[in-house]
Amino acid sequence: MTRLRKKNPFVANHLLKKIKKLNAKSEKEIIVTWSRASTILPIMIGHTIAIHNGKEHLPIYIEDRMVGHKLGEFVSTLNFRGHAKNDSRSRR
Repeated sequence: MTRLRKKNPFVANHLLKKIKKLNAKSEKEIIVTWSRASTILPIMIGHTIAIHNGKEHLPIYIEDRMVGHKLGEFVSTLNFRGHAKNDSRSRR
């Protein structure tokens, strides 16, 4: 379900404040966040944001084609390690 147009896209307040502060100083710095539900806005382009995947923070460089997507879409939370070698059900 999408968000109403009369509301602005969801972006965590702390994340938006940090990005505006870095844009004012014109500095590049890695921003650490746990907010995977935040929408990527055009002012975030060119920044590196470390997004939490449940275990660690993975740095993602924001590009122009990512605008409109959520931060959590670019960091996978699952790590497939392969099937069990002695599992009889997987050899059917």
